[in-house]
Amino acid sequence: MTNSSSFEQPYISVIGGGSWGTALASILGRKGYDVMLWTFEQDVADQINEVRENSIYLPNVQLPDNLTATTSIQKAVSKARYILSVVPTQHIRSVFEPAASFVNNEAVIVSASKGIEIKTLLTPSLILNEIFNRPVAALSGPSFSSEVSAGLPTAVTLAVQDKKTGLILQEIFNTESFRVYTHNDVLGAEIGGALKNVIAIASGITEGLSLGKNALAALITRGLSEIVRLGAKLGADEVTFSGLSGLGDLVLTCTSSLSRNYSVGKRLGQGETLQEITSSTKSVAEGVPTTISARELANRHSVEMPIVEQIYQTLYNNKPPREALKDLMTRSLKSEFNAY
Repeated sequence: MTNSSSFEQPYISVIGGGSWGTALASILGRKGYDVMLWTFEQDVADQINEVRENSIYLPNVQLPDNLTATTSIQKAVSKARYILSVVPTQHIRSVFEPAASFVNNEAVIVSASKGIEIKTLLTPSLILNEIFNRPVAALSGPSFSSEVSAGLPTAVTLAVQDKKTGLILQEIFNTESFRVYTHNDVLGAEIGGALKNVIAIASGITEGLSLGKNALAALITRGLSEIVRLGAKLGADEVTFSGLSGLGDLVLTCTSSLSRNYSVGKRLGQGETLQEITSSTKSVAEGVPTTISARELANRHSVEMPIVEQIYQTLYNNKPPREALKDLMTRSLKSEFNAY
């Protein structure tokens, strides 16, 4: 890694040119920062630079002139003061390991990805911490890309261990329509952001099966219980899951067709296979691989997560959604709270 303490343009680099990365790069650019957006696809980079739009992942959004795109990871990270990772979790390692030697030792790294790596069972910040050997902040919360880029009111959590760094990052990201709260529980914020995607698949299935709003409310509530149980077991602060990166993100993702994970679940409930669904879209539904990781963590730490288990069986063992529902509803009776 370079030791130079001088930073040139771009001041901020966003790594990942999907809808969320483009939306975040856009609001940072509109705030006046010089932003470079790294994307894997050359055609996406060309379109951003030439016509100021990313029609593949974030259509109908005019991007600011001080946002430039590149497919060179070295160019993107070597001069950046702040690096924002918005790479799908399962690809973070393959993108950043080749870039590690070009990143300035003083650069601040923030993760806005949501998921858990299948092989290592690490959250995005822990993957990046392993690569760069430095603390990594996490930006998470209920935030659809299309609404953020449209300037609709949004509130998120920025979790960071160092309070001074957190206050600086809060000022950088906060706008009149994008309100940023700080918190110190990075692990909890990431566990909430990852596992809500699994529950969102289940919520979509309830819609696909036309099970009604009672079922949806029950699923969200019991899904939150599963998230809290696993998060607490892993060392997260339980209060985190009552906040924006927990309950807030869970409610949003479980109740709207704008959610990729909800949409996957709905199509499963309507009879499509996972292969049919994934082959028909370029966007990544993080809940699909995260289901594998969540189930493994639950088994490893002896945490009961029946919804996660049934989603795993539906996704990977072709269990019919109605059969999964029946198994959830006919489990042995118990109290809602362990102390009762």
